[in-house]
Amino acid sequence: MVPKEKKENTVAPSAHAGHRSRMREKFMKRGIDEFQPHEILEMLLYFSIPQKNTNELAHRLLDRFGSLSGVFHAPAEELRKIPGIGDSSLMLLKFIPELCRKYREDLNRDVRRICSYEEAGEYLVRKFTGRENEVVVLMLLDSRGKILFCDVVSTGSVTAVNVYVKDVVRAAVRYNAVSAVLAHNHPSGECLPSRQDLDTTRWVWEALNSVEVSLMDHIIISGEDFISLAKSGVLPDIFS
Repeated sequence: MVPKEKKENTVAPSAHAGHRSRMREKFMKRGIDEFQPHEILEMLLYFSIPQKNTNELAHRLLDRFGSLSGVFHAPAEELRKIPGIGDSSLMLLKFIPELCRKYREDLNRDVRRICSYEEAGEYLVRKFTGRENEVVVLMLLDSRGKILFCDVVSTGSVTAVNVYVKDVVRAAVRYNAVSAVLAHNHPSGECLPSRQDLDTTRWVWEALNSVEVSLMDHIIISGEDFISLAKSGVLPDIFS
């Protein structure tokens, strides 16, 4: 019996052989600025899809949601409809905005005093990075503008959030605050105040005033933009 010759592996190398290594090397040398949005998504998906080519999936995501931020802000149920998005990729895409917010908040960790409406707005904007629902953030200050407390006190839906005045007053008393700044976001619209926003501001002002705490401002945030109700002059009887 004549033994058969052992056939050589004639499979041609993949066109993408070494592609991931080249992408990583480029990033480490030059940073992210030279990458196109689809390339950024492609590299990100390396962490949830370790073997397959992720370029096509990155293009599908951008075609469906329009931009990097659109992909990251897309509802989970819509992301699941994209072929190739499994549980690991879904978690990764939803994790990124949350990570960005924590990163930005950490940059603020050395900020101890707020001395102007602009400083309050810039500080608070970072509390809302990546949030898909409306939330209320309360900042409490002492007599020198030192931050005693700054955190979410209420979470709502995409279009509305309730402000629980008793919780705001309770926190102000607990921290022995002298003044407070209220903030909430409009994730799907402009940062112009609604009638309900103005009414809520008045209710919170009256409640805090009853415990000798001054409401210094109500800041409304949309993306990187914000409006200070105190500076805008829309409630002159409160923010005189």
